[in-house]
Amino acid sequence: MSSLLALEFVSTIRADRSGPVDALEDVGGLTAWVGDHAPELDIDPATFVATPEMRDEVVALRQAIRALFARAVSPGPASGADAARLPAFEPSLDLVNATAAAVPVAPRLEWPPDEAPRARTLPARAAGDSARLRAALAAAAVDLLGGPHREQLRACPAPRCVLYFVREHPRQEWCSVACGNRARAARHYRQHKNA
Repeated sequence: MSSLLALEFVSTIRADRSGPVDALEDVGGLTAWVGDHAPELDIDPATFVATPEMRDEVVALRQAIRALFARAVSPGPASGADAARLPAFEPSLDLVNATAAAVPVAPRLEWPPDEAPRARTLPARAAGDSARLRAALAAAAVDLLGGPHREQLRACPAPRCVLYFVREHPRQEWCSVACGNRARAARHYRQHKNA
């Protein structure tokens, strides 16, 4: 599982010209997002349907992971999307760890006829879609925050951007070229407005 799944998950809060947008605003948004990430989450998109309770649990997990990301990027600033509304660090850490542990996983060797063997990580015991989904997302956050990418985790400082990103090279300052252009344009505007 890619630890960058955690970045995609926390990026379900993003910004557009009108302000912050939540891709998980309703059960339809959660169902669509899970469908887009079904292979990484080991969820069958044909049978997955989000419920209001599941959506609330997933959003609470996202906020806990965003609180951990905010801590990981300090002393730099956290994302401006929700920094003032994030849950406290300790309960967030406890929630992520408990959620990841709720569905223990085990390696499984699969060896189809006339194909090479492959290893998969599967739940060690039966678990519902909600528990598996949240455990996979929590585990992705643990992988990211406990691995080498944490050192490169940043909150994008561009105007109106609320995303976190993993810095891919030492000179990268923004999450995307578009954010870099927006930041440079804002800086140019400020310099010429005050001149």
